[in-house]
Amino acid sequence: MDRQDIRHALGLRPIVNVSGTMTSLGASIVVPEAVAAISAILPQFVEIDDLQKKASQVIARLCGTEAGFVTASCSAGITLAVAGAMTGSDLAAIERLPDAAGLKDEVLIQTGHMVSYGAPVEQGIRLAGAKVVPVGQATSARAYQLDGAITDRTAAAVYVVSHHTVQYGLIPLDEFVAVCHARGVPVIVDAASEYDLKGFLATGADIALYSSHKFLGGPTGGIVAGKTDLVRAAYLQNYGIGRGMKIGKEGMAGTIAALEAWETRDHQAIRERESGYLKLWMDALNGRPGVKAVVEPDPTHNPLDRLKVSVEPHEAHITAWDLADALASGPTPIIVRDHEIEHGFFYMDPCNLHPGQESIVAHRLVEELERARQSNEIIATPLERRRNRRTEALMRWPG
Repeated sequence: MDRQDIRHALGLRPIVNVSGTMTSLGASIVVPEAVAAISAILPQFVEIDDLQKKASQVIARLCGTEAGFVTASCSAGITLAVAGAMTGSDLAAIERLPDAAGLKDEVLIQTGHMVSYGAPVEQGIRLAGAKVVPVGQATSARAYQLDGAITDRTAAAVYVVSHHTVQYGLIPLDEFVAVCHARGVPVIVDAASEYDLKGFLATGADIALYSSHKFLGGPTGGIVAGKTDLVRAAYLQNYGIGRGMKIGKEGMAGTIAALEAWETRDHQAIRERESGYLKLWMDALNGRPGVKAVVEPDPTHNPLDRLKVSVEPHEAHITAWDLADALASGPTPIIVRDHEIEHGFFYMDPCNLHPGQESIVAHRLVEELERARQSNEIIATPLERRRNRRTEALMRWPG
């Protein structure tokens, strides 16, 4: 047992994360540069607006844009950016929100982008006092539908880049931007969990939003980057509805440090190490009855591969969801990426492991599959029970 692991002192499970940069699991391992910056600034007083100016300079450089700031989360960034598009720099209007009377208050979003990242994307828009205007259908959206949805009350359009969104049949970003800009509508891109810090703005988006606590390896926070006038309008919301979304000096300093570390990170070496983890797991699963493992690229083109593990219950003697639950139990819980578990597979993400944990994951996979094979009956609990389990647990919280 690692006595330095604070989870033991807090009575928390020492989970191993092969799910990915999930907020519900703590997002990511914070890079040493950010940890040092956070520790250094915590005992000191700073002028927050000046610290945000420093953050703006670093964000602008890393994102190839004009300005930026740090907020509580990417979700907060959606609300602040939408609010800024509605009010501009009108301080009186900023204080009136979420009362949007007299303002442009309609925000467009493709129906296939109206997903949940732990809360509905559209709720983040509505928090600003805006009205959500869906474009197209869940699996089909066209430029004429986007153009037809624009009115004299349209304040902005939101575009979501995520593995959660529908990955086909929708309007690509360059076309989305072209239609909106032809009608004078700014485009806000939610790119919370994306590697590419420059591409979305280079494509023409007016604002791009990132999580500082995911691939960047910073503390929990959100990054708002883009054109100065729109970024300023979003920043001014900190004197209105953004007050409840504020981030502390430690979050700003940690994000600055994580961004600067990103510039010098050896991305290729990290990818090679992660590929080694995937091969280790593939080898461990090779030849296992009822189990098929294949490497799949990230659906939004991040430089990351994951292992897709498909389970055939009659051969493996266990369902995919029961295997996922078995891995998540015991003294060394392994949390897999199970968003599509009802289809009989889950993913394993290699990007959040401490050295040596890859071998623990391989051992647990073999252990649980061998235990299942020894069962005289197929281990198959009702999927409905599993689907409702988290909601039931939330309703009992904090018990």
